[in-house]
Amino acid sequence: MAETHKPFRELIKPHSNFEFIEKRHKWALISVLAIVVCIASLFVNKSVRGDFLNWTIDFKGGTEMIFAFEDSEGNPSPIDAAVIRTTLKDAGKSGFTVSNFAWTTEVDGKEVQAAGLMVRTPEFGAVSSADQKKIAKAFHESFKDVGVLKTSWSGDRLFVRASGPVEFSRAKEFFSGQNQTLREWSKRDITEFSVPAKGTEEYNIQFSLRGLDAQYQELLSTSLGAGVVIKIQNVYGVGARAGKKLRNDGIKSLFYVMALIMVYLAFRFDIRYAPGAVIALLHDAILVVGVFAITWQEVSLTTVAALLTVIGYSVNDSVVIFDRIRENVIRIKDKKFARIINISLNETMARTLLTSITLFVVTLMMNILGTGLVRNFAFAMNIGVIVGVYSSIFVASPVALAIHNKWYSSPPKSSDS
Repeated sequence: MAETHKPFRELIKPHSNFEFIEKRHKWALISVLAIVVCIASLFVNKSVRGDFLNWTIDFKGGTEMIFAFEDSEGNPSPIDAAVIRTTLKDAGKSGFTVSNFAWTTEVDGKEVQAAGLMVRTPEFGAVSSADQKKIAKAFHESFKDVGVLKTSWSGDRLFVRASGPVEFSRAKEFFSGQNQTLREWSKRDITEFSVPAKGTEEYNIQFSLRGLDAQYQELLSTSLGAGVVIKIQNVYGVGARAGKKLRNDGIKSLFYVMALIMVYLAFRFDIRYAPGAVIALLHDAILVVGVFAITWQEVSLTTVAALLTVIGYSVNDSVVIFDRIRENVIRIKDKKFARIINISLNETMARTLLTSITLFVVTLMMNILGTGLVRNFAFAMNIGVIVGVYSSIFVASPVALAIHNKWYSSPPKSSDS
């Protein structure tokens, strides 16, 4: 009995002839309009919201605190974010944001979903710059006998380098005299700070003061009353100077990547292809950033990582298309370059769509089911996959054609049929 084979279903049927190149001027107009809208949205945000993008603490500096709320018996006690906003506003706080936050924790060996509130404030430390200088100077004077070599502040932490060890009880008494509360050292801290560093034989010691998290916890406890127990789940802070440096370094990394990609493509193919790929990368980066500006999604270090991933994906797609164009230039000698590009785009269309849809579905699930930084990364990838496919077809290839027609074209040897 003869075997029967089910026909293989093609996403794009062989010998399809979609006219991508003929309509390149329309696609170029769409791209230009989209870029104008994205850039305009940045300036609208600046005038309306005070900044171009919704930078997180990573880039603008400040402190991020996550609080959990329980009743006197230890059961979760949800608190409305609006209540916390009112409390902080009445206390004279400004520039803060309060949002719901969920995380996974383990209870009796089982993973359960916990919920609380995230408070973000532009404040980085509970100790002002003037007080930091005053305390550091007084510390040098009070601990001359142990040979204090250097002191430096980072937020509410004082880092000390000295020739000898500093007893915690003595340091606690000193900070108490400065109207500051010193956090207790852990067993690990006691061991680490009482042993000199190998090679230098100097002691590197760290003192952590009662910071913003404790101040906010006390403020909220006073407002909510004794029936609500407030627990600090996590605290994360970045100085304004460090945040600005991270933001600038992130922007620089994007341009460095684009420059290296242009050099790579110039050697891999020839110079006519490299500008198209780089323009497509700029197109992708601007549109992804523009979507973040329009939707006011948070822009963090994770977003920069997603942007770099999108750039890499877009380049890979462009390289596949350019490879096919180069092969067809050698194989099909009786057609114009524009026609060869169109044939190559049709031949690689199935591969482009299949890989893009696969990646899009995965990141879409991350966007729907994920939280926090995972969702932030997935959102950027969702937008990046869409614009990456678009730019590889409708931006990179037409730019290569324009460069070819300007500097590489020669009279056709035969008809375009």
